[in-house]
Amino acid sequence: MLPSGSYSYTHSQTSRELRHQILLQQHIYSPSKLLSLHSPKVFLGFNNNHLKNHNFSRKKHCPLPNNSLLGDKKVVYSQTQKQRSKESRVSLGFKLQCHSKSLNLPTKGFSVNGKKKKYGGILPSILRSLESNNDVEKTLYSFCENLSPKEQTVVLKEQRNWERVVRVFEFFKSQKDYVPNVIHYNIVLRALGRAQRWDELRLRWIDMVKSGVLATNNTYGMLVDVYAKAGLVVEALLWIKHMRLRGLFPDEVTMNTVLKVLKDAGEFDKAERFYKDWCAGRVELDGLELDPMVDSKNGSRSEPVSFKHFLLTELFKTGGRMKIGGSSDEETLARKPRLTSTYNTLIDLYGKAGRLKDAAEVFSEMLKSGVAMDTITFNTMIFTCGSHGLLSEAESLLDKMEERQISPDTRTYNIFLYLYADAGNINAAVECYWRIRKVGLVPDNVSRRTILHILCERNMVREVETVIEEMEKSSQQIDEHSVPGIVKMYINEGLHDRAKKLLDKCQFGVGFSSKVRAAIIDAYAERGLWAEAEAVFYGKRDLLGQKKDVLEYNVMVKAYGKAKLYDKAFSLFKGMRNHGTWPDEGTYNSLIQMFSGGDLVDQARDLLDEMQGAGFKPQCLTFSAVIACHARLGQLSDAVDVFQEMVKTGVKPNEVVYGSLINGFAEVGKVEEALKYFQLMEESGIPANQIVLTSLIKVYSKLGCFDGAKHLYKKMNDLEGGPDIIASNSMISLYADLGMVSEAELVFKNLRENGQADGVSFATMMYLYKSMGMLDEAIDIAEEMKQSGLLRDCVSYNKVMACYATNGQLRECADLLHDMVGQKLLPDGGTFKMLFTVLKKGGFPTEAITQLESAYLEGKPYARQAIITSVFSVVGLHALALESSESFTKAEVALDSFAYNVAIYAYGSSGEIDKALKTFMKMQDEGLEPDLVTYINLVHCYGKAGMVQGVKRIYNQLKYGEIKPNDSLVKAIVDAYKSANRHDLAELVNQDIRFGFDSQQYSDSETEV
Repeated sequence: MLPSGSYSYTHSQTSRELRHQILLQQHIYSPSKLLSLHSPKVFLGFNNNHLKNHNFSRKKHCPLPNNSLLGDKKVVYSQTQKQRSKESRVSLGFKLQCHSKSLNLPTKGFSVNGKKKKYGGILPSILRSLESNNDVEKTLYSFCENLSPKEQTVVLKEQRNWERVVRVFEFFKSQKDYVPNVIHYNIVLRALGRAQRWDELRLRWIDMVKSGVLATNNTYGMLVDVYAKAGLVVEALLWIKHMRLRGLFPDEVTMNTVLKVLKDAGEFDKAERFYKDWCAGRVELDGLELDPMVDSKNGSRSEPVSFKHFLLTELFKTGGRMKIGGSSDEETLARKPRLTSTYNTLIDLYGKAGRLKDAAEVFSEMLKSGVAMDTITFNTMIFTCGSHGLLSEAESLLDKMEERQISPDTRTYNIFLYLYADAGNINAAVECYWRIRKVGLVPDNVSRRTILHILCERNMVREVETVIEEMEKSSQQIDEHSVPGIVKMYINEGLHDRAKKLLDKCQFGVGFSSKVRAAIIDAYAERGLWAEAEAVFYGKRDLLGQKKDVLEYNVMVKAYGKAKLYDKAFSLFKGMRNHGTWPDEGTYNSLIQMFSGGDLVDQARDLLDEMQGAGFKPQCLTFSAVIACHARLGQLSDAVDVFQEMVKTGVKPNEVVYGSLINGFAEVGKVEEALKYFQLMEESGIPANQIVLTSLIKVYSKLGCFDGAKHLYKKMNDLEGGPDIIASNSMISLYADLGMVSEAELVFKNLRENGQADGVSFATMMYLYKSMGMLDEAIDIAEEMKQSGLLRDCVSYNKVMACYATNGQLRECADLLHDMVGQKLLPDGGTFKMLFTVLKKGGFPTEAITQLESAYLEGKPYARQAIITSVFSVVGLHALALESSESFTKAEVALDSFAYNVAIYAYGSSGEIDKALKTFMKMQDEGLEPDLVTYINLVHCYGKAGMVQGVKRIYNQLKYGEIKPNDSLVKAIVDAYKSANRHDLAELVNQDIRFGFDSQQYSDSETEV
């Protein structure tokens, strides 16, 4: 089994990615986990028609009517809307007033890069020529020498990459009548920033300043935006400081850009402060200390860059206008935002911060201020309400949106898709997807990915294939990121052929990136399908010579590890460098944990040394796996060596590491060492968890240290969740060893009441009662254990059998044996030990038991089945005995004497004398001479059938020395005469024994004639 630190690609990961995509469509991101919702629930009132106070749980949803998404007007309804609560609530009681402005656009259109643009004159021809011709300069010389500045702007904007933007810009600059302007520089700077060509951007900034062009609000807003989107949040905000030092006050667009940057960085309070300062006519960033930001791409944290350092760079030495003395009216006047986009950002800001009341107030303020709402406004508010459990309010917003003729877009439905799925209302989510087309919209890539993810996660094969068919009819290909989820669904349902067919089709169509290919391999690896994973790993690549990514190697290692194909995993690791891929930290961690989990500790240690030699630092989990492996193998000194190496490397041990060492020393009874590491753990500030305390209780239990164990158990009771089952069972065992019945009963009672008692708990209590002579109580526990379905292995069956056997309940022992056989549990050595006890207590001949024990120990064929048959016979379960005996009496192999003897006994006991005698004759035909056990069983058959002459014949053989004297045989003869109702003959045998034979002769228990 591969350890938990190995690579894994789960649906939860895909879900997070989908959620991110849905929100990116409206610049909405997931609510911050750093802030909790402290404000009261806020409900939006429309036309005094207030919504119900509804606390929507993620695990519960409001069921929708079957036609909830099929009506002509409304997309979604909630039953909660029909039931109005009378509880107190906050209601803003406002009306939505939406204003729209129509723009007069040119009518002539064309398409560039798949996007429809509308320009007039010669522009469409120029743009088409530039798009189809790589010789940019030639096209420009042909068409663009006499363009107006506005036309030049259009040509610049429509270029598809930064290099072409620069080439076009250089051409325009080369024209003798060209006048530099800030709009053109803004376009170039934006293109370079989006491409993260920071050095080229710096040079263009310097060039702009030298050309006498002054940066505007648009320039600074654009720079803030591109730096922030590149993960340079601190640097992005420093542009505002630069702007203020030049005496320029941010306009609303720039302010909104800064607001978005702070919001997306999770700096909600600082974003709000910046907004309120701007409204008050001041923007002072000197007191706005920025926390270290996390790079969203690689997860690393960047320390704040000091303004002094940033200002001294060549970039900030130039550019901008000199600061104008004094304060302008623009800076001191209070202002209110007028742009819809600003209000949208504020709603999203408060929504992410969990401040629903403030979000609702911003929404209300838009109405009061006459600011037009748009689709983004409603989408943002819908997500804000829905993601905080107010799904009915989100649905009502959609209704009001349509009433005010603001049309929902595909993104609106994508948000509801996510919200319904997150609430567990899959039917509503599916209907929402199909509704997109019914209202005249087209599902986009996010819609399709979301619905496929929802359905695949629940293994809804038919529904998934319906969606795929609809996509194919629309000539839409399956997005590669959806493929791993579909493959996993097919694997879960055992439809491997369909999974392969899908992969072949998608590989031919869209192909796979390394990350997606790794996720597909992982889907197979999780189910132990290493061969299928291997086929994907070594399968066709999209590009000739395309090398495999290290991620693919890592999950293939995982696949081999789960299948315990350690040699294959190590061979793959050794060969990856030859194919141009070098192992990373994850590769080493996975391999070391894999080998440790397989108890291949030498290989794990070698790789640990190699990993550190390569400059990688092992994870705590990796060290922990090696330490646990050494501890399991009893190599505690080596485990301590790895622990010391871990500390020396600077990796802090966690509770798992300490727990492995404590448990290892506990198992071998080294109390002082176990307590030493327990003390080290406490000194490190790591609180003892259940596993550690359980290990210590085991130590004290083994040593019989009652006070220490009791103290730790009491400490566990104070932990959340209380003591685990292992600790409780250890305490019951300790009490049992000490004979403390009432204390053990108290722990056992708590376990039963909490539904935690397992087979060990019951077995230990049975042992306690049995050892204390409380057989009735022991039998009650055995019966309860049997009724509870806790008999799942040989150990539990053996313990219950022992209890029944002690109490003389042999029939119950045989019933348990039958249950074991029915569950296909192979009886172990402990089981057969109990079966021999049952035979002895059941009066089975001593010589026959000895013969069976010998056959069992020698491992003779059918010895085990013969013992089972004997047990069924001796307790009177004759039908089961005969059924069991058929497994060897009908076998096409030569049998030993013990097998024939058991068959004769089984047939005789069940009254089938003819079959018993035929078995005896078959035995003779096979050349086997009857032994003492044979004679005993034959006498038993003769007596039961009233065949007195048969009994006399064997008695005469005994009397005249043909059969060696034996007490068991004499007893069998006496019992046979009595069974045949010939008590006179039985008495004669008794007289012969008293007067005619030496009593010592009959004490001989030899089994041979």
